[in-house]
Amino acid sequence: MAITVHIYYSGKGDHAIQFAREMLSSGIVDRIRAEEGNLQYEYFVPMDDESTVLLIDRWANQEALDIHHASPMMQQIIALREKYDLHMKVERYTSEQSEMPDKDKAFIKE
Repeated sequence: MAITVHIYYSGKGDHAIQFAREMLSSGIVDRIRAEEGNLQYEYFVPMDDESTVLLIDRWANQEALDIHHASPMMQQIIALREKYDLHMKVERYTSEQSEMPDKDKAFIKE
């Protein structure tokens, strides 16, 4: 069962964007994406709130996420969050079904 976590980082001014840029430039993001079980790790900025950054973090299962959370890399991430004094709002979703139901496909233009 895949697990998707949305993390909304917010801080003063552009601190959340600076955090995301440093996560990318330091290579941490590439290392996370290379972890076994990581399916997605991407940052987005909401159009109506440029002081917030949304991280979409997706894992194959809870075990992969637990291994990630136990890795020494998490201490680097926590240190960067502290550096930029970020606050977080977290949403967690699980998926038992990987394909979209046919009734929902009618609303999508490919």
